[in-house]
Amino acid sequence: MRYRKFGNTGLFVSELCLGTMTFGGGTGGIWDNIGQLQQADADKLVGRSLDAGINFIDTADVYADGRSEIITGQALKNLKVPRENVVVATKILGEAGTKSVNSRGASRFHIIDGVKESLKRLQLDHVDLYQIHGFDPATPIEETLRALDTLVQHGHVRYIGVSNWAAWQIMKALGISERLGLARFESLQAYYTVAGRDLERELVPLLQSENVGLMVWSPLAGGLLSGKYTRDGANEEGSRRSKFDFPPVNVDRAYDCIDVMRRIGETKGVSVAQVALAWLLHQKVVTSVIVGAKRIEQLDDNIAATNVKLNGDELAALDEVSQLPSEYPGWMLTRQGEYRRNQLKDAAGE
Repeated sequence: MRYRKFGNTGLFVSELCLGTMTFGGGTGGIWDNIGQLQQADADKLVGRSLDAGINFIDTADVYADGRSEIITGQALKNLKVPRENVVVATKILGEAGTKSVNSRGASRFHIIDGVKESLKRLQLDHVDLYQIHGFDPATPIEETLRALDTLVQHGHVRYIGVSNWAAWQIMKALGISERLGLARFESLQAYYTVAGRDLERELVPLLQSENVGLMVWSPLAGGLLSGKYTRDGANEEGSRRSKFDFPPVNVDRAYDCIDVMRRIGETKGVSVAQVALAWLLHQKVVTSVIVGAKRIEQLDDNIAATNVKLNGDELAALDEVSQLPSEYPGWMLTRQGEYRRNQLKDAAGE
């Protein structure tokens, strides 16, 4: 397991992060489809992750209506994990627990109350990374940032991050934080796979320019890139994607990618899922890849991806089959900037 610097901080996190969306289940709906693991099974997954060198765990207040946080916190307690040995991340935006007109969003009201409830469920005195789970069009970004800065100043939160925001929204937030001297977003949690590279259009250049870390959610596209699905519609009985078709994927491109990954996997003696995860781990912008599992065998397969090395030809083949179609202003920026990029290469002796 390798460890990577987290955004513009001195914190280091493991290249894989254990996601806990499969913890808790519910009484029907989305959370039952994603996972229904209870305490004993969750303890095993958390323990195996820690044994493998994973020091990063991600949850959210809305997962299973708070039960995921409860199970995650109890697992750390049951396993007697020293607090300094684990980086705990959670998120806020949607409704969790008590429902009211102000029980969602990124307002100061909701954030201050929300972190208190998350800390109770997790049985912790602070969370290491507190993330806004999506964009709230009703709350000024400055209000959100001031509330988060208060949590940092009071010691309830060490670092702050964001999930599922557009590049312009993140850049605006970074500008506000710099202007007002507030804690800034150190990470983006976003969807990114070899079959879904939309992130590369605007967000990747932003993250690299501003030194913001990237946590990848759904690295197997909701299981589609696990290798258990085929073009003819066959899939593993009871699989998540067969019941919950998310995130949206260009299916034809995805299966083209799977065909190439299957050949690479057969050559290396590894699974398609491991190749998909390895591709992400080869992308310089990626800080940590969030992996979730229902079974120890799934988790072990994901962890093994850290040992898969892709050579130049393999990366080129995956790049070619997964390439995004050209889009404005990208094609104009590429065309107009070619001469100056070549000048930079010449100056660097490349």
